[in-house]
Amino acid sequence: MKARLLRFYAPRGLKIVKAWMQYVWDESWNKYLDYYNGYGVGFLGHRNPKVIAKIVEQLGTLMINSPSFDDPAKDEVLEKLPKVLPQSLLNVYFQNSGTEAVELAFKLAMNYTGKKKVVALKKSFHGRTLASLSLTWGKEYRKPVEGALYENVTFITPNSLEEVDKIDEETAAVFIEPVQGEGGINPLTPEFVQALAKRAREVGAVLVYDEIQAGFGRTGYVWAYQRLNAPDPDILLSAKAIGNGYPVSMVAVNDKIAESVVSGMHGSTYGANPTALAAVSGAIDVLIEDDVPKQAREKGKLFQDLFEEELKDLKIVREARAIGLMIGVELRIKPGKYIQEMQKRGILTLKAGATVLRMLPPYVTTEEDIHFAVKTLKEVLQGN
Repeated sequence: MKARLLRFYAPRGLKIVKAWMQYVWDESWNKYLDYYNGYGVGFLGHRNPKVIAKIVEQLGTLMINSPSFDDPAKDEVLEKLPKVLPQSLLNVYFQNSGTEAVELAFKLAMNYTGKKKVVALKKSFHGRTLASLSLTWGKEYRKPVEGALYENVTFITPNSLEEVDKIDEETAAVFIEPVQGEGGINPLTPEFVQALAKRAREVGAVLVYDEIQAGFGRTGYVWAYQRLNAPDPDILLSAKAIGNGYPVSMVAVNDKIAESVVSGMHGSTYGANPTALAAVSGAIDVLIEDDVPKQAREKGKLFQDLFEEELKDLKIVREARAIGLMIGVELRIKPGKYIQEMQKRGILTLKAGATVLRMLPPYVTTEEDIHFAVKTLKEVLQGN
């Protein structure tokens, strides 16, 4: 007899026993191209040597430490972060997951403004704890705890300039994903984000960019909002790729919000854990030394070019979008059977929204991988 794993989603019928960069192997040593990528956390590649080396080195000296005490891992990350963060957002706090980052941003905005209303976008996904779930659009996520969620949230339509005025004088914060991930790989337009940011500034609302899935190079820019020529936010949220799969998230805020922090208003037992920060340190090295955003931009363009060439005549495809290496193929039906068929043919993908087949390749994916993935996808969608 053994314990049973509590499952909220059906298992994929695959036992993965080994991984290296863009590939994983099952217990029969069948090899798969991993474009599922742990919901995008392994953007720098499974067991990236530079990240692993930092973690191993850290484990040899100090594995745990409270945020109350300084240590060399904190010092190293704080010295490196100005190389990748906007210069207006150099006040940071580390936690363990994306949803925790959203929860802290929610608190900081309320505390700073003294207001209660929050604006988020339809089709958004910000997490599964109470505040972050309150900002998440999908009913399937919200239903079990609907009565406990924060009620003063207004959802507006992505890219609708007409609805920007719903951000009013009572608004504490505006939360957006520059590219909606779970909602269907939906990119926001420059015009919309610029108008939204302008309106938030006019009414004194805190502007929050949730870059938990899109950020840290995946869209071809260090931060996805930079491709929109949008202004810096007041709060920037990052997780997933920033630790390359090691559980860590970061909240970066401007000086005014940092100055408003009240002692004891927040805390995290594992926040700024030195092992996690070693992973972040290694990830920053990879991002800079390998020019990861440039590679994501170039490889994303190859995906888009191949989609336009290979999928254009398939009636089942509504649209194929490659925003760097954040990729969605929107179908006219649910993608479940095609995801399973891709798996049988050696490529792991996942769903986004209702009808989008999503791919989240690591930046180390090759041109050969990309050609194979698009060719296989075309064959699967054709039923061959």
